[in-house]
Formats: sequence, C-alpha cells, structure tokens
Amino acid sequence: MRTYKWIIASAVAVALAGCGSDEISSAGSSGNITINNPPAQNPDPGPNPDPDPGSGGVQPAAGCPTIANPIPLTNSGTIEGPTGTYRVCDLPARFTASSTLPRVPGLLYALHDRVDVGTDLGPTPTAGEASVTLTIEPGVVLFGKAGTSWLAVNRGNRIQAVGTAEQPIVFTSRDNVLGLATDDSQGQWGGVVLMGRAPITDCRTGTPGAVDCDRQTEGSAALALYGGATPTDSSGRMSYVQIRYSGYVLGANSELQALTLEGVGSGTIIDHIQMHNSSDDGFENFGGRVHMRHIVVTGADDDSIDLDTGYKGTIQYLIAVQKTSGAADSIIELDSTNANESQTPRTHMKVANFTFVHRNPGTANTAAMLFRGGADVTMVNGVLTSPMACLRLNGANILATDPAIDKVGPPVFHSVVMSCGTTPTVDGSGVTAQQALDLFAAGTNNNTTFSPTLTGTFINGANETAAVAVNPQTIDPEFDALTTPYIGAVRDANDTWYAGWTCNSATASFGSASTACTTLPSLAQ
Repeated sequence: MRTYKWIIASAVAVALAGCGSDEISSAGSSGNITINNPPAQNPDPGPNPDPDPGSGGVQPAAGCPTIANPIPLTNSGTIEGPTGTYRVCDLPARFTASSTLPRVPGLLYALHDRVDVGTDLGPTPTAGEASVTLTIEPGVVLFGKAGTSWLAVNRGNRIQAVGTAEQPIVFTSRDNVLGLATDDSQGQWGGVVLMGRAPITDCRTGTPGAVDCDRQTEGSAALALYGGATPTDSSGRMSYVQIRYSGYVLGANSELQALTLEGVGSGTIIDHIQMHNSSDDGFENFGGRVHMRHIVVTGADDDSIDLDTGYKGTIQYLIAVQKTSGAADSIIELDSTNANESQTPRTHMKVANFTFVHRNPGTANTAAMLFRGGADVTMVNGVLTSPMACLRLNGANILATDPAIDKVGPPVFHSVVMSCGTTPTVDGSGVTAQQALDLFAAGTNNNTTFSPTLTGTFINGANETAAVAVNPQTIDPEFDALTTPYIGAVRDANDTWYAGWTCNSATASFGSASTACTTLPSLAQ
C-alpha cells in the first residue's frame, strides 16, 4: 500500500468533478468516452442496425439482454475503440436476484461504480437465506467505467464466472476498450472482491477465528464485511478469467488487488485465473481456506502474491512474472507484522509447482520473497530466478514451533531451486541471512546456485527437468498428486495449461493462442 497513489487519486477525483454529463473522463483513465443516447429499440440483443459502425470491425448489439434482477441492465449507448463499436450495458448497483450475463456479440457489460452481488447475509449460513448468484457466461467482457468501479460478492452470495480455454471471461478497464492501455498501464479500475465466511484474524470486532470475527474491506467507504467460522464456505467459482489493469486507490494507503479473496472458504473454486498489471498485488488472500490452481500473475506493481490474517489453503501450478521496473516489489509478501501475530488461526502458506521470475533489482522488500509475522511456510517443487536476493525472513518468531499458538515450525522447503543475485538470502529483522540460508539448506533437494534453462520465460528446460522433485500430495493431501513429479509450474513444452485463456504482454507471452492484453479478445466481437 503506497501513499503516493492516494495523492494521485485525489487529484484525479478533483479533475473528474469538472467533467460535464456528455463527456465523462473517469478516474483511472487517460481518455474520454462519448456516451451516445440509445435510440428507441427492441431491448432484445441482436445484430446492430445502425448505419454508422464507427471505426469498423465490431458492430454494436441492438440492445441489452433481459436479466432476472428487478433492476434491469441500463443501455448506455455505445463505446468505440480500435476493434470497433460496442453496445454498453451498465450493471445495476446491486444484484438482488440471481442473474445471468450472457455473451452477446458486440456487447460489453460495464461497472459504473461498486457493484454488489447480494447483500451481506452475515457470518453464519442459515436455511433458506436469500442468497444471490451472479452467473457470467464464457466469453463475456466487463469493464470498469471509473477508477472506483469494483465487483463485490458479499457474504452468503456467489459468483459463477466460468469461462473456457477458448472463451475466457475478461474483467478490464475502459481505457483497454478505447485502445489506450499499454504495457505500463495499471490501476484503471478497482478489481474483483469475494467476501466469505471462513475464519480470519485481525478482527474489526470479535474473537479471532470465531464466528463473530469480521473485517472491513480495505478502502471501501461503505461496509463490505467478511469472516466467520465456516471453513468450507463457498463463494462460488471463478475459472478461465482474466483481470486486467486493476488496483485503483479507494482510500489512503488502500488499493484493491486484481483479485481479493477475503475469508473465502474451501468450497470456492478458483482456477485458471490471470491477474495482469495490477497497481497493487496480483492477488491477496485475507484469511480463509480457499485452494487455488493454475494461477498466472503478470506485471503486478507491488507483490504478485500477498497472504495474511490467517489464510490456510494450498496454491498449485503458479506462474508469477514481475516487471523489470517501476515499484514492482516481491513475488511473495507473506503476512503483516503487527500486534496480532500471536492470533490464531495462523497463516500457513502452502505452494507447490511454482515458477517465479523476479526482475526488479531495487525492490523495497530487498528480496524476491519476504516472509514475516510468524507465519508458517511450506514450498515444494519450485523455480525462482531473481537479480537480487531470493529470500528474506523477518522476525525471530518465524523460526519458532509452538502448537499452543498454532505455530507449526520454521519455513519448510523441498525441491526448490533458486538463481539469485549476489547472495541467495539477506538479513531480516531478527533473522540473519545465514540463518535463512541454513534453514533453506535443511530441506531436501534444494539448490541456491541453480542454473536456469527456462524457455519462453517460464517453461522448464533441461536443468529443470533434471531436478529431483517430490510428490506434493505427500506434503499435503489437498495438493494434486503427480504420478511423475516435476518442479516448476510448467513441466515442459507439451504442458500448455496456460495457453489461450491468458493474454500476452511485454512482461510475458503465453503463445500464439493467446491475444494481446492491450486489445479486447476477438470473442467480444
């Protein structure tokens, strides 16, 4: 969280106040969008009859589809970009009934400001509660009209955003639609936030880990609470989804991530998600028990991964590639140092089959991975390359073992190979570089002088293939079992789980099946 972004956001907000109703320049955007008043027409979607399709290419749908929500979609006219002209259908401020957003050629869905899925149903599931599910069909594109646009899935409600490898769902910014987004763009809208009922710590009120423990979503002016005592809680499913150019500053030192998972339970499915060019973290998990698979983080301007406040889950098949410049910080920042470090449940990060490519030699955290706050760590089958130190441990309590406060023990590494800068480890507060190095060496099959042979940035080469790996399911049964274990996120050139549903940028390319992040996918056409 960086204060300078709040200052910039305040200046943008002042500029926004001077815009008239016909030309709206939204915070987080560098261009103007002209909203054309919609003609009287049949609200059912269909081919665009308008004689002027703008710049050519995509032609706008005739109208907005009908949804089950009492407040319908709002036809806001059209928006024109380099790929053509699209019908814009504004989402309601709140979905109070389960609704489906279908994919319609030439149509985009817009978040004007905060969009809520349901209302907060509290920390405890009850029979017959008025839960709302927002279903988003494969190939749908949604964009934030303003910096303050974000999607809030409240406790007890669900999202079903399930794309496919050929038809990913895309959350993006208005500038991306207008063709103004570049490889350096970020922070142009808020992001996606799921609020669940699984245990958390650092409560706003209540007892850590208990049903009365809740927290407020950072930066949200109105209440957006999460937390409870249901580890298996479900907030729905997100699969084959891209979240681009997010991370707008909602308040002082409070940015949203591309994906924020707050008290999200193990009943939630999160897989095949790409977070691209977030101005803060790629994703942050505040407590909860969610298990994540096939995750891609590219170009985060803070940390790629941030985990804290009692998160206990597993993450497997994880690609994270940082930018070479800017404020891009660590690949992982684990836990926060504060007065609540002894609270339980204790954060325990478990990651298997990961490839981390750290590129910025001047990060504030001084290492590609920063672990602190007395958190527990288990990492297996990983590859890390960095121009600076790879590992920094902060706080002597991270080395402790204390079952009374749910402290499993010192960080554990198995089959993790690293190619680091001058030194693999660096001094932290209370833990020396040598202590960190000795701890890493105490694991099995680890290597701090590894010579990477990665191809295409993240695909295993000869040296990665030759490294000794372990079956991650022997470490934790929640991990997928690997008949033939391997290190890294991508086994070899034949392993293409990342292809098609991701987008390409200067940070990382995912092959010809993926399109550029700076343009809308052809499926929107």
